[in-house]
Amino acid sequence: MNRNFFLVCFILPVHLFAGSSTDYDVSFNLIWVLPFVGILLSIAIFPLVNNHFWHNNFGKISAFWALLFSLPFLFKEGISISSHWFVHAIFIEYIPFIVLLLALFTISGGIMIRGNFVGNPKLNLIFLLIGTALASWMGTTGAAMLLIRPVIRANKWRENKTHVIIFFIFLVANIGGSLTPLGDPPLFIGFLKGIDFFWTTKYMLMPMIFVSILLLVIFYFIDLYYYKKEIDSSPSLEKINFSVDGKFNLLLLVGVIISVILSGTFKNNLGSIYFLGNELMFSFILRDIFLILLTVASYKTTSLSLRKENGFSWFPITEVAKLFAGIFITVIPAISILKLDYSSSFSGLSSSLYFWLTGVLSAFLDNAPTYLVFFTSTNLTAPVLMSDVVTLLAISSGAVFMGALTYIGNAPNFMVRSISEENKIPMPSFFGYMAWSVAILVPILVIYSFLWFYLDIFNFIK
Repeated sequence: MNRNFFLVCFILPVHLFAGSSTDYDVSFNLIWVLPFVGILLSIAIFPLVNNHFWHNNFGKISAFWALLFSLPFLFKEGISISSHWFVHAIFIEYIPFIVLLLALFTISGGIMIRGNFVGNPKLNLIFLLIGTALASWMGTTGAAMLLIRPVIRANKWRENKTHVIIFFIFLVANIGGSLTPLGDPPLFIGFLKGIDFFWTTKYMLMPMIFVSILLLVIFYFIDLYYYKKEIDSSPSLEKINFSVDGKFNLLLLVGVIISVILSGTFKNNLGSIYFLGNELMFSFILRDIFLILLTVASYKTTSLSLRKENGFSWFPITEVAKLFAGIFITVIPAISILKLDYSSSFSGLSSSLYFWLTGVLSAFLDNAPTYLVFFTSTNLTAPVLMSDVVTLLAISSGAVFMGALTYIGNAPNFMVRSISEENKIPMPSFFGYMAWSVAILVPILVIYSFLWFYLDIFNFIK
């Protein structure tokens, strides 16, 4: 008894809070990726086969695939190594991810944009332009949650409106987040690794404008085509009345932005602890605590009647939280294989290959660690990589732009889809959505890749 007490009180804490070590490295083979493939196929197929069953059991399905990986992994590697990986997935990646999403979702859901808007091609284009411009400064989640409900209300009378939501996902939930580390998680990872805050503003501005303009032009003509079929049923409108309720939440959004910036700025000043070989930085812990406080403040200060009128519900964030918990656990082998088995082979790739490999993998894996894999594979420090503009641009734009290729490419995609379906807008299936992205977005990205990474238009412009 005394010996066990000694072990628990002295040996275990030393082990838990020991420094980082390579002893936790694990060599996975491809069979370990099957649970991750399983959860992706579940997301793609179950809603098609039995949407009611999926709607009521997606959390259990996500847990099933997570356990299918976790239990054999625990049995094979033991408590010490498996705990290291689970702590990394949950405390380093998942909790900061979901806390930030929860804060943006809750605060944005407390802002009610009122107006007798009538969804027509011109107004929808304006909504997409505003959302794309806001996404880099309040995050793709914040911008998407702020504007998706007004867009849905404006187009409620429309018979054909699915395309509006799809382009909203392309632009507001993804490509609009290109210009700052606040916009999208991969860019924030780069910021934490030493990339200047405004590097992306300077070098991704032209690519974002180029891709966005092409998407907006295509959207306008598609929306105009459907609008002409429905114009006879369009509500009459003499003057637009516009107002915003829940303004206090705008200040809370500023608080979110400041907390994210400060957590990266002071990450090396506040120290850290090691937990099972994982470094937990105090600045990040304080950021997450502050984000939770901002979330609570938003919920307590915003009337429930306002949230109800705004169509706010907890289902979208609940769905994302449950599904991505399974994804973050089951993706462990896939990310490990990329880091340990293939990262060395990525070194020296052409900028075009960096763009497509980072992008395609980001569409199906979590784009933040995928960005980190390719960032690390260059074997260059952040200052050197910033001077190698084309390579860093390829990795950054691939991770951000191609998050729009699938529903799971970026968390706001899922939330926008969920809110739209709650409002009776028929959204395409997983593969149906990919048909839109492959038909519309991929050709634009091919043109972008050709101009920037083959013709090297960046140096031509400069």
